[in-house]
Amino acid sequence: MVPARYAFLDGPTPIAMAHRGGAIEHLENSLPAFEACVALGYRYLETDVRVTADGVPIVFHDALLDRVTDRTGRVDQLPWSEVSAARIGGREPILRLEELLGAWPDVRFNLDIKAAGVLAPLVRTVRRLRVEDRICLGSFSDARIAAARRLFGPSVCTSLGPRGVAALRLSSYSPRAAGLVRIQAGCAQVPLQLGGRALVDERFLAAAHARGLQVHVWTVDTEAEAAAMLDLGVDGVMTDRPAMVRELLEKRGQWSPR
Repeated sequence: MVPARYAFLDGPTPIAMAHRGGAIEHLENSLPAFEACVALGYRYLETDVRVTADGVPIVFHDALLDRVTDRTGRVDQLPWSEVSAARIGGREPILRLEELLGAWPDVRFNLDIKAAGVLAPLVRTVRRLRVEDRICLGSFSDARIAAARRLFGPSVCTSLGPRGVAALRLSSYSPRAAGLVRIQAGCAQVPLQLGGRALVDERFLAAAHARGLQVHVWTVDTEAEAAAMLDLGVDGVMTDRPAMVRELLEKRGQWSPR
């Protein structure tokens, strides 16, 4: 187990995170989905943050409403009054970030920053609710993660951006590349595969752990994948099938109340 440098990561490992509230088992990013995961014992929830045209941060993955709701249009071009009328799966309203972060005082949230415009309203929301210790920020954009670190300061946990992950992978093969890794993060959150090849192996884990980084893998949706990652010794898995992962962890004696 890697010693935690951030409150977000100070729980027992392996960490089980419900990806979008368990998007295979539930309506993704809906309140009932998150409620079901919390009732199952999950204390780490992964989700996405976008912002409406009038600056309301919401819990939503896509740039468009079209795929998962009964409405259409770009989220960042619509006011909250219109976005709030959309229903996920035709049934559930889209959540404001404030509603989710304030729902459970003992739940931690891994937040994927989906657009640059999210940052300012995200900072305001997190500071108003005083939940800095209960969040980890990630993004597919190095620039967004760097901006989040500048705005929040060193106390808020972030994951490595794409360049940091690439540098970590390279350093795992070549000690001469070790200087490429700039550690300003608490974890490396990576896909199971990259370019059709497995990304996480013993070398990658060793390189991360040597730098005090936890390794969380997404999206782990079969029992075989989950078992392989847990056998390897990853520090966390993100899954769209939270019930499956809990059952597997229980079988292995690795499930613990958070």
